[in-house]
Amino acid sequence: MTTNFDALATRILEGGAATEADALAVLRAPDHELMFLVAAAGRLRREHFGNTVKVNYLVNLKSGLCPENCNYCSQAMGSEAPILKYSYLSKDETLKQAGAGLRGGATRVCMVSSGRGPSDRDIDKVVEMTEALKDEYDGVEVCACLGLLKDGQAERLKSAGVDAYNHNINTAESHHDNIVQTHTYADRVDTIGKAKSAGLSPCSGLIAGLGETDEQLVEALFALKALDTDSIPVNFLMPFDGTPYQNTWELSPTRCVKILTMARFVCPDKEIRIAGGREMHLRTLQATALHVANSIFLGDYLTSEGQDALADLHMLRDNGFSILGLDDAGFAELIATHEANAATVHRAHATTPCGSSAGTGCGDGCGGCSVAQAPAPSSAEDNKPVIRARGAGTEVAANA
Repeated sequence: MTTNFDALATRILEGGAATEADALAVLRAPDHELMFLVAAAGRLRREHFGNTVKVNYLVNLKSGLCPENCNYCSQAMGSEAPILKYSYLSKDETLKQAGAGLRGGATRVCMVSSGRGPSDRDIDKVVEMTEALKDEYDGVEVCACLGLLKDGQAERLKSAGVDAYNHNINTAESHHDNIVQTHTYADRVDTIGKAKSAGLSPCSGLIAGLGETDEQLVEALFALKALDTDSIPVNFLMPFDGTPYQNTWELSPTRCVKILTMARFVCPDKEIRIAGGREMHLRTLQATALHVANSIFLGDYLTSEGQDALADLHMLRDNGFSILGLDDAGFAELIATHEANAATVHRAHATTPCGSSAGTGCGDGCGGCSVAQAPAPSSAEDNKPVIRARGAGTEVAANA
């Protein structure tokens, strides 16, 4: 088994391709073979991306209030998850939130809006935001994720300077109708096609842990390969209370690494991004997974809190990775700045309990200083998603 995976990597490096049988073999490899899998897939990662990690930052432009019934989503129609709910951010607030991520080391800002799809007025807002971002931050990449696109909307985004468009297929076509019924798999594929036709870089990925079979995970990955998406975000289900998937725990850290490894074998030269759920599902294997994947989101997600940004930066440096777009000196300076900020926050809490109730503006579950660090989760119940209460839609500083 070990030799076969190394031979598979060699075959791909020599111009071959992984088959569906190869992908299934990766998913079904015994756990004790995990590091051999990672070493083999890591050859492909290093060939195409070296030791760099692309850092992305999410800005949730509009939260909740969605008419779609995606069963996994905390923002969907019928969800009772106690998330932040607000309409579109202003241009100035968007710049403030995006700026926090860019100063934190991100090179791509992902502007996301809940809803079935944007109106033309929504496109006007995103066009204005994009132009302002491009004016203020030299070299920033902008990815929009606004839902299903109508004719002509992708072209308007492209003209404004949007670089990429994200629209995940989420799961295999054969499983799609089990997780959402208000739009079709074909609707999603159509939007990816509109983005590609307009010259936007296509970004599309999946969510693992939705009750899919091994074969359906493979089906989804090969569909993404056929769509020729440039970047593939791999999300791991975050089972929010108040959604149909609450208390659904199908994933283990080793399972998640195997899914990412399969993605690297199937799409060796594509950006594989570890997206939502990495902290709760990969846990201590986050750094191991980055020897296969080459991209992460910094800080928080759309409606849930992520790992403290400083912890993300330490994880990257401690494991020998560099941040795309930063040299060693810049990376060291970035960490020093975050450490100085964390020390300031810690001193502010030296005599006052951490949390919004203390009147510090830090926010519950801040994660920004040692006072606020929670103990490691001991069970799935303890490991539930923490609702985002900082950043966009709040008066509290973003986790970046």
